[in-house]
Amino acid sequence: MMAQMTVSIETASIHHLDELYEIEKECFSKEAFTKRQIAHLLTDYNSLSLVAKENSKIVGFIIGAVHVEGSSSIAHILTIDVSPQNRRRGIGLKLLQEIERIFKEKNVETCFLEVREDNVQALSLYEGIGYKGIGRLKNYYGDTHGLQLRKDLT
Repeated sequence: MMAQMTVSIETASIHHLDELYEIEKECFSKEAFTKRQIAHLLTDYNSLSLVAKENSKIVGFIIGAVHVEGSSSIAHILTIDVSPQNRRRGIGLKLLQEIERIFKEKNVETCFLEVREDNVQALSLYEGIGYKGIGRLKNYYGDTHGLQLRKDLT
């Protein structure tokens, strides 16, 4: 019987940049963030970045940003990546739940994210935890359409 590995969620930092960029390239081909973009997000005051670690190896990460609009705060999940060999293990869900928990602590009312409309696995994950489609983004991912989803966190 295989030992159950435990995945821990921790705050990401600029020191994780190389590992995060490698996972980003594995997850997204043409649409991948550049190393510079990830570095910017990791150090941006409004961003929130988390890593999923297993035996001190990073197996996934999530980056979101919080924006204050008038009297309310909204969040936007900019990227969520789980290395291909670690998919279907609940890591993406764990990352999402943790970032939403932190967003709620920051009094964020609504969270948005985008997904490729042909990414069936990701869509079912998001819809399964309460995200609802609010619009189609034509050619958002090059030649593939995206969907914008939102979830009320209140």
